Amino acid sequence: MRHVVVISTGGTIASRWQGDGYAAEAAGQEVLAAGAVPESVDVTVVDLFTVNSSRLTTDHQLRLLHTVHEVLADPSVDGVVVTHGTDTLEESAFFLDLFHRDRRPVVFTGAQRPLDAEDGDAAGNLYDALLTAATGRDIGAVIVFAGQVFAARGTVKKHTVDARAFGDPDGLPLGRVEFGRVSWGRRRSRPAALPLPAPRAAAPRVDILMHHSDGDAVLLDASLAAGARGVVVVGTGAGNANPQVAGSVARATADGVLVAVSTRVAAGAVAPLYTGGGAVDLAAAGALLAGTLRPGQARIAVLAALLAAGAPGADGADAAQILRGILEAAPQALPVSELYLIDRVGK
Repeated sequence: MRHVVVISTGGTIASRWQGDGYAAEAAGQEVLAAGAVPESVDVTVVDLFTVNSSRLTTDHQLRLLHTVHEVLADPSVDGVVVTHGTDTLEESAFFLDLFHRDRRPVVFTGAQRPLDAEDGDAAGNLYDALLTAATGRDIGAVIVFAGQVFAARGTVKKHTVDARAFGDPDGLPLGRVEFGRVSWGRRRSRPAALPLPAPRAAAPRVDILMHHSDGDAVLLDASLAAGARGVVVVGTGAGNANPQVAGSVARATADGVLVAVSTRVAAGAVAPLYTGGGAVDLAAAGALLAGTLRPGQARIAVLAALLAAGAPGADGADAAQILRGILEAAPQALPVSELYLIDRVGK
């Protein structure tokens, strides 16, 4: 028998109709009872909290992180499944992946339809997640949804309500779950895990701000005034803003605030191509370019760097250097010369 621990946190997979909308209310054992468990898999359920994932906080994610580490302290456990709401699943999965150093997997799954829906997807997704947790090794934290296994890093929710909710806009699945087995297509190298923050570590404020036509630095300055220790600027195109934003970024980084630059475009990497407030100027102002990480996961990278820098045993590690290491571990933009070469030859 393989022993898998299911950590229940709420979400649509645990939701029922409340009279005016759906809300998470079902305990983990109820979620588990809605479907079949793979043969030779023994399941223990841990009810951690029950919330719609749009209400999640860093404190929730820290509780989940430490619970996973406590569960894996038991050598009889072969893997962990986290049932989670889909709204912020990509954030929690990446957060745990950054601190995960165990060979045993942490498998996130959820549902797009509520627990009691006749055409629900909860049972199938949970079955696939249990199978992946029981058999996978050296894959870190992954997301299993609609028969596909994705690495946590780079995977985002790509559709609001469709059953095939998740995907990596710049990559392929790690594997598929079909006919009662997991077929692996490729492996990703994994960077070293970050130092684990204290269980009750103070959660720093990290904000996301989107650039747009007529955009200025008002919201960025307000975020800094509110005490943000990290900011993600969501640029247009390949990570561009304007001179006002670049000036505010320079003032922020001079004060020790971590700034990362992502993009509002669905796929592709941030690239230092343009001046006039573009990614060239944002990088010169001290911002770090987030590669292919979309805004939500770029924020998690900043948050994790700040927490890791203050973690026990971090020995005064520099948060900016930690963030740089996280971002460099993600797929990066090609050099400008290669981008233009690709454009000219039409490849």
